[in-house]
Amino acid sequence: MSPRYAVFGQPIAHSLSPHIHAAFARQEGIELDYTAIESSPEGFAAALESFAASGGAGANVTAPLKETAFALCKTFTSRAKLAGSVNTLLRKGDYWHGDTTDGVGLVRDLTDRHELDLRGRRVLLLGAGGSARSVAPALLDAGIRELVVVNRTPERADELVDAIGEPGRALSRYWDDLRDLGDFELIVNATSAGRDRDAKFELPLSLVNTMTTAVDLNYGTAAIAFLAWARAASCRNIVDGLGMLVEQAASSFQQWHEVRPDTDPVYAELRAKNALAGEE
Repeated sequence: MSPRYAVFGQPIAHSLSPHIHAAFARQEGIELDYTAIESSPEGFAAALESFAASGGAGANVTAPLKETAFALCKTFTSRAKLAGSVNTLLRKGDYWHGDTTDGVGLVRDLTDRHELDLRGRRVLLLGAGGSARSVAPALLDAGIRELVVVNRTPERADELVDAIGEPGRALSRYWDDLRDLGDFELIVNATSAGRDRDAKFELPLSLVNTMTTAVDLNYGTAAIAFLAWARAASCRNIVDGLGMLVEQAASSFQQWHEVRPDTDPVYAELRAKNALAGEE
């Protein structure tokens, strides 16, 4: 039975992961069976078991399944344990091993591709779900000075900050307090609010200074609302999640196939397609 790979999520038809992994496989001369599988959180355990029985050797996991996937892993990396969330699964014998590559993908995209120095920066993280939990530890590891987590459900922000366990550097605040938080060099949107076609971000302009970079972990139409606010606020740099998507995929690919592909040509191709589609 040849090994199979897949990305799980709901919805999943829009996912670029099959295209990205196919491009990586062509680079490395690897024959790859990688598909997209839609699954609800309630049906994910059964779907993953069926996938494993059919030769599933590795999988990516996207919203809303990242925290459910974590609960289905027998072992996981320290960063996945800290996040309580996984986006990469590796089959080991009769069980799944979990990792989260979103954070390292984000940091690699910001520091290597966009040449940003994150050291000593004050960072605002909007959201406290699976995506936020995945990137928060990596941002701290990159040397930021302070991470302020704000979520509409404050208990979730408190849980994330408690899990990080660095009270001097990671803080939780209320959404209604945004006007009183001062300014930030990096603002990261890890919410899913932009997926609503009528979404509109109304964040205080006081969050922005002359050095502010605004990043949305979403890409395409889901990032439009937040990036529109960032442009209106005159943020110095505006970045969507496409680069992070490619970089986290490369980290997953490396775990499965023990070789890291070249991400630049794949990113350039997808960026050109997004620009042509008017989703830049």
